[in-house]
Formats: sequence, structure tokens, C-alpha cells
Amino acid sequence: MANYNTSLVPVDRIESSILLLRDQKVILDHDLAMLYGVETKMLVRAVKRNLDRFPDDFMFQLSSEEIARLRCQFGTSNVRLGRGGRRYAPYAFTEEGVAMLSSVLHSPRAVAVNVEIMRAFVRLRRMLASNAELACKLDALEQKYDSQFKVVFDAIRELMTPVSKPRREMGFHTLRGDSP
Repeated sequence: MANYNTSLVPVDRIESSILLLRDQKVILDHDLAMLYGVETKMLVRAVKRNLDRFPDDFMFQLSSEEIARLRCQFGTSNVRLGRGGRRYAPYAFTEEGVAMLSSVLHSPRAVAVNVEIMRAFVRLRRMLASNAELACKLDALEQKYDSQFKVVFDAIRELMTPVSKPRREMGFHTLRGDSP
């Protein structure tokens, strides 16, 4: 059994590299290259030599609008998109694309990092599933208990409203019928 604490790359580094683009969880080529310890152009070159292994649902190139949104999301820095001077839009790799990279990159580090990335994707999927379950349970409880506690809430509101007593008149009063 592998020990998760002795991974090559910190888990939080991998998880922070996973983005949501086009309703898919992806990792950009620049982040993958950093994780694998290779230059981005070398990773892209290896992928292009094996394009038949990377259909559109495994990898896609970012549009200029997506690049602009990412830059806005991460501030004015190009840190997430690589250093300045890129001549092409970054590639985004889906979970399947990352898995396919292990067949293209053969170094022992690439294989080990790939295992850690796949574990991060699985953890993220489990976390999202448990949050969705929790949200459904909370909605069900709200619907169930809103009707049951309506009587209680109404009673509390009734207790909170002040009771109106008839006000006593102020000032000097004369007795009726007693006139001087």
C-alpha cells in the first residue's frame, strides 16, 4: 500500500492546479509541465507527436476569451498561464488526458506524478459528490421542517408582538355630573 504522505508533489499543489473550464475539470499544460519537471514546450511537443491519443474530450486549446477570463480570475499576473511570450494558447487536459500523458511521458517522475494527479482528481470528485448529497439532504430537511415548525414560528412571532392595552388619558379630569 502506497503512503500518500510521501508523494513527489504536494497534494495541495496538484489540487490548486485543477480548474473548471467548459464544465470540465482540467489542468493546463504549464501546470502539468511544472508538476512533471519538464518544460512546457517539451510536454506539448510529446503530445503533438501522439495527437491520435488526445481526442477533444482529453485535451483542448483555450480560446482567447478563456485566457482573458483566467487572467482576470488570477489577477494581472500570467503566473497560471506560463511566463509571457507564449506564441500559442495553452492546452487544457481533462482527467482522461492526464491519464493518457502517462503513455506519452516515460520518465519515472512522470509516472509517479501522474498517479498523484489521478488521486487528486478522484478526491475532488468524491468531495463534489458528498457536497451535492449534503445539499440535497439540507433541502429535504428544510422542506420537511418548514411545515412542521410553521406553528412554532407563528407562536414565537405572536409572543414577540406587543400587547396593546387601552391608554389612560392624561391630564386633569372632572367628574361628570359634578359641575360647580
